[in-house]
Amino acid sequence: MTACATETSAASATTRRSGFNIAADGSYAACLAQGGDPDGTGWFPERWTLSGPEPYTVPLPGQRPEAADSQVLPLPDGRVLIRRRGADRHDLALIYPTGPGTGELPVGFLHGESVRLLPALPCGTVYALVHADGRSTVWLVHGGPGLEQRAEIDGRCTGGVWLDRTGRMLALDRTHQGRTKTIAVDLDTGTVSPLLQITEESDDRLLLADPDSKLLLVRSNAPGTDRLGWGVLDSRRPVRFPDCLREPDRTAAIEPLAIQPGQLLMPEACAVVLRILNRAVLWRPSARTLWPLPTPPGWLVGCAWWSANGTLRLPFARPDQPYGVRDIISEALVSPLPRPPRPEPSEPPPTAPVSRVLPLQQAPLAAVR
Repeated sequence: MTACATETSAASATTRRSGFNIAADGSYAACLAQGGDPDGTGWFPERWTLSGPEPYTVPLPGQRPEAADSQVLPLPDGRVLIRRRGADRHDLALIYPTGPGTGELPVGFLHGESVRLLPALPCGTVYALVHADGRSTVWLVHGGPGLEQRAEIDGRCTGGVWLDRTGRMLALDRTHQGRTKTIAVDLDTGTVSPLLQITEESDDRLLLADPDSKLLLVRSNAPGTDRLGWGVLDSRRPVRFPDCLREPDRTAAIEPLAIQPGQLLMPEACAVVLRILNRAVLWRPSARTLWPLPTPPGWLVGCAWWSANGTLRLPFARPDQPYGVRDIISEALVSPLPRPPRPEPSEPPPTAPVSRVLPLQQAPLAAVR
């Protein structure tokens, strides 16, 4: 599941879409679309159905327009979980199409300075990350008997990457005492353990993880500047920062979107879809080159989903086609990319600053409260 930034597509009037998310099984997607009120500025939830032969959309307007910072999350059963910010709390509800209208089932509410829904698991279970009074908490909000706090952590946590498919191990980026490090949270026990620490002084964040290959995509300033790198979960090998992923400036930041699934314990052969500006490219750890992908016009920038059979799906919206999905099936996606003439060495030189710490570990370790 991925989320995209606001995308513009229009026929007679401009329709903007924001916060596009795809369910973990690829069946549905949801976003906020603009234009649900008479003056065309209000936002309303929109559900995309992606499992049929042709994608189609269903508007889910409520009794009043949604705020631009509302968050929608599609579930495998076709319902959409929505988080709305109120005066002193964040309300949660399930919305779904009911004939010409929109049905709504209240779920509950959470208090906090910020509340964010984490990516839904394939079974439809959803957790939320809450920050308040210098502490972060993780709550089970859908898929259980009710709202239930599962973990409490010192510091402000961001991110949220699943390390397994069962929904037990969650990686969060915790900012505490002036540094940002990735931690692993066991949601069954509530224990917290270190996961990613490249150097003691660096800020290290986990962007993506794949439970099959154990491939991790990270961002860190350990090399001296903020860089994109890769590592392997439960490995003693260091994080590496390939030159092909070096960003010339902040205007051309590289964002990892989706990792090829099904590559069991083969991290170096795993393909990764990256976003550079408004284009999608392909990269593998075993290669030193970026391969451009046929990005469709009107691509909902930053949104991509990889099916289990190797099909890469890029949703788009444009004036001549208000909703659509381009399926990319090519030899580059389903087979290993050719190795470059001069592959990178398997280990960085001993003098490289990032080679002194080998901290990628499988949680849980020592419990820390």
